[in-house]
Amino acid sequence: MGNAYEIYALRYATMSPRTPSMNFLAPDPHDSAAQDLDYFVWLIRGQGRDILVDTGFNAEEATSRARKLTLNPVDALERFGVAASSIRDIIVTHLHYDHAGNLDRFPNARFHLQEREMAYATGRCMCNGLLRHPFSVEHVTQMVRHVYRERVHFYSGDGEVAPGVTVHRVGGHSDGLQVVKAETARGPVVLASDAAHYYANLQRRSPFPIVYNVGDMAVGWETIERLAGDPDRYIPGHDPIVTEIYPRASDKVDAWALHLPPTRSFAK
Repeated sequence: MGNAYEIYALRYATMSPRTPSMNFLAPDPHDSAAQDLDYFVWLIRGQGRDILVDTGFNAEEATSRARKLTLNPVDALERFGVAASSIRDIIVTHLHYDHAGNLDRFPNARFHLQEREMAYATGRCMCNGLLRHPFSVEHVTQMVRHVYRERVHFYSGDGEVAPGVTVHRVGGHSDGLQVVKAETARGPVVLASDAAHYYANLQRRSPFPIVYNVGDMAVGWETIERLAGDPDRYIPGHDPIVTEIYPRASDKVDAWALHLPPTRSFAK
């Protein structure tokens, strides 16, 4: 394939324990336990370039939100052989704290963001504490600074970051949430980010409780399925199952190869 990329999930933090009501807006009343929450950034590699998807959070943010930070994502990339200064393109799926921290540590990067997400994160909805809670004012302010330095490329819906790498606004979880599709040797792989925290959110059609627009989220699930073309080719944003079914890609950092087939199929 002319535009076949490798994709790696790098885990940098976890949150445990969790209850079903923390993972589903309408949890199964028979469930008494819930999966942990894993935090990832993703690296798309190919065509002579490395494209980073999301930038995670740092130790200060982990402390303030009671998350277990294993390794700062920037340091995880370094152990994986990728210097922050070498990254030229960063896709930010949305501006929530766990996807848009460390924005000051990539001096040569251009950031790819949905226009609606910037408007949402700086608009009237941020006057509401419930909607504002997943954002960090420091992260949003840093992105505004990047805008003023002409380091942000905005999209309105669908767009191409590189040949074979596209972004698609789905909204739902956050108004400007975008998913990422990358061509691989096994076909298109869709990084769903927080359009589906877990495989089960999409499979059960049951939203994660942090949601701006349930209707957009439901349509977004259909978009993910259409873009991926196969249930084994979309990757949820926080599901520990990813680490169980994909091949490990490093002995120096928690990384898994998503461009390779999973050991377990989700096809019905």
